[in-house]
Amino acid sequence: MEKKNLGNMYTNAFREHWDLDLFSDYGSNEVFKYRDVAQSVQTLKLMFEKAGLKPGDKIAIYGRNSSKWAKVFLASMAYGAIAVPILPDFKPENVYHIIEHSGSRFLFAQKSLYETLDTSKLKGVEGCIAIDDFSILACANEELKKLSEEGLAMMKGEPVKKEDFSFVERDDEELQVLSYTSGSSGFSKGVMIPVRSLYSNIIYGQEHIHLTAGDRIVSFLPMSHVFGLLFEFMFPVTLGCHTTFLNKTPSPVVLLEAFKKIQPRLILSVPLVIEKIYKKKLLPTLQKPVMKVLLNIPGVNAILYNKIKAKLVETFGGKFIEIVIGGAALNSEVEGFFRKIKFPFTIGYGMTECGPLISYAGWEHIKPLSAGQLVDRMEVRIESEDPFNKVGEIQVRGTNVMLGYYKNEEANRNTFTEDGWMKTGDLGIIDKENFIYIKGRSKNMLLGPSGQNIYPEELEARLSNMSCVLECVVVQRETKLIAMVYPDFDGMKAEGIEEANLPLIMEENRKLFNTQVPGYEQLSKIELVKDEFEKTPKRNIKRYLYT
Repeated sequence: MEKKNLGNMYTNAFREHWDLDLFSDYGSNEVFKYRDVAQSVQTLKLMFEKAGLKPGDKIAIYGRNSSKWAKVFLASMAYGAIAVPILPDFKPENVYHIIEHSGSRFLFAQKSLYETLDTSKLKGVEGCIAIDDFSILACANEELKKLSEEGLAMMKGEPVKKEDFSFVERDDEELQVLSYTSGSSGFSKGVMIPVRSLYSNIIYGQEHIHLTAGDRIVSFLPMSHVFGLLFEFMFPVTLGCHTTFLNKTPSPVVLLEAFKKIQPRLILSVPLVIEKIYKKKLLPTLQKPVMKVLLNIPGVNAILYNKIKAKLVETFGGKFIEIVIGGAALNSEVEGFFRKIKFPFTIGYGMTECGPLISYAGWEHIKPLSAGQLVDRMEVRIESEDPFNKVGEIQVRGTNVMLGYYKNEEANRNTFTEDGWMKTGDLGIIDKENFIYIKGRSKNMLLGPSGQNIYPEELEARLSNMSCVLECVVVQRETKLIAMVYPDFDGMKAEGIEEANLPLIMEENRKLFNTQVPGYEQLSKIELVKDEFEKTPKRNIKRYLYT
């Protein structure tokens, strides 16, 4: 990798874009320029110094997306501390575990989340500071107590000059972010993300995703998760972009309202959001008898597809270069339709352990049903005798890969091969140009009656497009496949469908489904569930709870 420094990258970004807008909070008229954020970062650095924090110490950050969350993170980087982002959806017991396991000295917490915690269980924390206003919530650190009495406002001092403002320089192999994952397995592990991984991901973004100073971004993916952290926040900061943080639950209605108002230049999303918009906004129109006839008439269908595309682009604000979808597989029907109308979207693949990128390709170059092309400074192999045709585990190595799991040697032994490749746990194939095609998670794979490989994610994607299905999980009981379905009650209400008709509708779905798949993938039963499936912050269903 080209020998440059992450700290220098941010120092130069702030100095170059000093007078440009940097952060806003959605719903607020206040805009923070680079120079304003630099002043806040400088104040926090001074607080860290006076409280005796050393470079390499850990700072936990527990809150929802906001400009102040971003300021705390940048201050930790600028000072040389290690950030420990905590997902706001974590239960208190998990928060206590992360803080104690990581050895965090300070906790910056959103007041509403802090109130849910039992402070006696925050082991080893010397000071708790409110993200909302940087007031001291609790303190065992004598120097921090003095600052609390003086008030942080007294610390600002002289306005910081851009030539004096800087981020500390750190070695490539030093730990920069300790990210605790919340995967579908139910276990939380601390992923050690080094400086080189963040730098490599950001450089890749700069070289392949063409943003320029002044471009707008909406940050709605959790900043406590590395996908949102890197590509809605850290990467845009280096280019002079203006990020607006959405501190509301990102429902499709809220998101589309924000996109319309802000008109972002780049949109990141998880499949669930895109699939809901497709199902609610487009599918009812596409399924009308007249529309089905018109879409089969050459020439007429091209005009209609262009109109649908234009309307969809407008729905997302109208100014974006592309939508990048990651975090899970996109429903193949949705992907197929979007490609048919030449909608500017692409699919990437990554994981926290790679900070996050493994593969990506711009929307004009992406291959259908792939998850993009292997990114720079990374290698990929498939644990299969025929990696181009026979599914095997995807394994990677390279600059983006983590240092390992914090204080978890057993997990490290299970994750890395003897020759240094990281086992992703995902199944797939590659082609000769290193485009990656994901088939499912190795731990989710089921075996058919004659040993056939069954990937439940693919079956769920197909079933999700059928009548009255909002979410589903396919499980195996003995040798039979059962689909658990949470109905689309809102859609049923809009169409005047009575709940009493659901069993009959689901049986019709099952019969239709079984005509579309081989015998070993056919469903023997569809079971209705009353509550939505519990999900991770990435909106993946916690499958282990239902199998």
